[in-house]
Amino acid sequence: MARDSQAALVALNRFGFGARGGASGDLINAASDPRGFVKAELARPNGVLLEAPGLQSTPQLGQAVFAYQDQVKQAREAAAKAGAPAEAPPAQPDQKPGPRRNLSLNTVATEIAGQMAEAKPADASAKPDTMQPSTAAPPAAKPAAQPLNVIQKTYRAEALARLQRATLVECGFTERLVVFWSNHFCISASKGELARMWAGAFEREAIRPHVLGRFADMLKAVEQHPAMLFFLDNQQSLGPDSRAGQNRKRGLNENLAREIMELHTLGVGGGYTQEDVTSLARIITGWTFAGRQGQLGTPGAFVFNANAHQPGPQMLLGKTYEATGLAQGEAALADIARHPSTANFVATKLVRHFVADDPPPALVARLRDIFVKTDGDLKAVATALVDSDEAWRAPLTKMRSPYDFLVASGRLLARVPEDPGPYLNSLNLLGQPLWTPAGPNGFPDTSAAWAAPEGLKLRLDIAAQLGARLGNNVDPIDLLEFAAADAASIDTRKTIERAESRQQALALLLMSPEMQRR
Repeated sequence: MARDSQAALVALNRFGFGARGGASGDLINAASDPRGFVKAELARPNGVLLEAPGLQSTPQLGQAVFAYQDQVKQAREAAAKAGAPAEAPPAQPDQKPGPRRNLSLNTVATEIAGQMAEAKPADASAKPDTMQPSTAAPPAAKPAAQPLNVIQKTYRAEALARLQRATLVECGFTERLVVFWSNHFCISASKGELARMWAGAFEREAIRPHVLGRFADMLKAVEQHPAMLFFLDNQQSLGPDSRAGQNRKRGLNENLAREIMELHTLGVGGGYTQEDVTSLARIITGWTFAGRQGQLGTPGAFVFNANAHQPGPQMLLGKTYEATGLAQGEAALADIARHPSTANFVATKLVRHFVADDPPPALVARLRDIFVKTDGDLKAVATALVDSDEAWRAPLTKMRSPYDFLVASGRLLARVPEDPGPYLNSLNLLGQPLWTPAGPNGFPDTSAAWAAPEGLKLRLDIAAQLGARLGNNVDPIDLLEFAAADAASIDTRKTIERAESRQQALALLLMSPEMQRR
């Protein structure tokens, strides 16, 4: 395997989540045909879907939120009438980004180490489509807590399903594509209860079905999803001359239109003007979701409200779009998806994510041309990325994000997460709370963002806790063979061999370039 071990390391770390430990044989399988190993997942488009039992649709989740909010309101009103103080729903430790619980890093690191130690070993032959969130009760040693509300239960179930899928997949290329596109078209679970409830469903419904499909279809699904409409306030946008706009004396909200052009498609400098932003905002007025009363449709479902839509034709990027209601906006999105600036913007971001912080111009141009020639066929673009020599020659210098680091560690230790809490808490501390970026531009995708001294110190502490908890149960030298074999550097191998204990050796392995870089 010596001849192909470096290519196998690139296959697993650059395009996937790293090798799984145990009996998976990932590195050996990747070494036999590195490019074929990665591209094999592209031949299984249904494998991108995540349809675990218990995960509900956006309308179902929306109705659950509305019902929960009504129950809370009724309880508060009853308490007020009785003269008793109203009790707010219990706060959950991973409900907001950042360390909400005043827990020390050691406490959270110990949690994740304990969870990995108690989790079931990964079964390399398990099929990811059969995964379902764990319903196991929390360990008896923990103090009894009040039941989680339906919003937090849903968020945790969605998070667990995603983590389990990432841990079990053979390579992880399509899962990495899901993470990429989910961050490109990001929402934030901190926006409010609906956003938190819908975060996982948004990814399952608007991103996953189109990761190996057409960009235009993904764009339409994203911009019409209630989670995106809620996140960027399009339900508040009224055409100034529409019936609703005249009655309520309210006008446009340009948030969604601006981010569609700046962050989702054309990019800064992509050839649009502020006038185009305003025009697109007019075109997509009326794009909303049905509220709790269901007057426009099934509560929580996407609907087009003609009474809120700006009447008349609109000029956008030099083209006139006739007044055709919902179809006006869909036609505009279809044209923006095919714009040359969109092709260049998407190609640049993909290459930056998978290859280098400074994307090789020739590779960007190649992916851009394929995007244009195939009408935005994302499977064709992903295939071209894997087929490119640049993607295999570039050194593994990009820093893994916190999510990548935690998933890669779990895979190498051959543990399937059964409780998302420790992972969610660790992601908060490491600055990448799940589905909760600080802004609509998503989490950063460069090494500098994740290689800051404080961030590395936090990773080191987590690695040390994992080593202290699990070091006696594993052989770090064996794990190094699973992770990199003879592609591991001499320095890494010597550092692990010279460790004072297995615990220290495991921590050093988890912090090695072979585990931190991709």
